[in-house]
Amino acid sequence: MARPEKEKLVEELSQKLSQNEMSILTEYTGLTVLALTQIREQLRKASIEYRVFKNTLARIAARNTGLEGVLDFIERPTGYVFSNDPVMASKILADFIKTNPNMKIKCGVLKGRVLKPAQVQALASLPPKKILIGQLLGQMQSPISGLVNVLNGPVRNLVYVLDELRKKKEAA
Repeated sequence: MARPEKEKLVEELSQKLSQNEMSILTEYTGLTVLALTQIREQLRKASIEYRVFKNTLARIAARNTGLEGVLDFIERPTGYVFSNDPVMASKILADFIKTNPNMKIKCGVLKGRVLKPAQVQALASLPPKKILIGQLLGQMQSPISGLVNVLNGPVRNLVYVLDELRKKKEAA
């Protein structure tokens, strides 16, 4: 490979490591071509990219982006998962690893912070982003609903009292 092509690949990997919310480094030694194709398809359906780069170029890109903590994990065949949805990427990988134990998570990079494999697995147990946003909005709405109920209490009680008075007058 010519030097300009290598420089282009280093620049591309540097951009992907710095611009994507989540990058996961995986070891895929022992996977069949069919299994590797399956994981690529699953990730592609979720708009997640899976690439393989030469380790020498990957080390240069990691240094360029200030991710020296990743250098220890760039050895042996390494695949890179790039995603803007950290939970979805880790879920897909965790599910795939259940049926294909030859694939292993080496580490993750979440917004420039290096994660251990256990931390990437923990992300897989979180609900998807849309559900988390819905839960957050529900929590934010809860105090407002409580306030509305408290403010409506006296009006509601007045209506009950007036209704009881009406019933007494009708009965008399």
